[in-house]
Amino acid sequence: MKNLFEPAAAAEVKARLLKLRPDSARLWGTMNAAQAVAHGAIGMEAAVGDTRPKRMFIGRIIGPVVKRLAIGNDQPIRRNTPTSPDLVVADERELESERQRLAGLIDRFAAAGPAGCTTHPHSFFGRLAPREWAVLMYKHLDHHLRQFGA
Repeated sequence: MKNLFEPAAAAEVKARLLKLRPDSARLWGTMNAAQAVAHGAIGMEAAVGDTRPKRMFIGRIIGPVVKRLAIGNDQPIRRNTPTSPDLVVADERELESERQRLAGLIDRFAAAGPAGCTTHPHSFFGRLAPREWAVLMYKHLDHHLRQFGA
């Protein structure tokens, strides 16, 4: 299973980020490319511990079951999967600055390895081991890159 602790997976995601353009057409969802990149950066900020989103009530109930389905296999995240309100980006963003922000967070996460992961619970899934964070962050970024054909 690909994860962002693998140098090749981190490099792949960063290369795919470079394929995005401000006018890249989305295949699903409502965000434009810059918003999707900002959305990915917000997720990465949680993974490295820069932010500490609060737990969602529904996640406390079904999060552990869904976690096994989402992280426990090589299947990509499905189109139009619901997102946490904490990750919604509705305002306009500038693609290049968001791309640089996300690439920096990917580098920081990958370089720090397991010791650099937050111990704060994920807002939906709850406690994640470092490898689970690495898998989830790869899958999340892959999901949004596929959203724009990258």
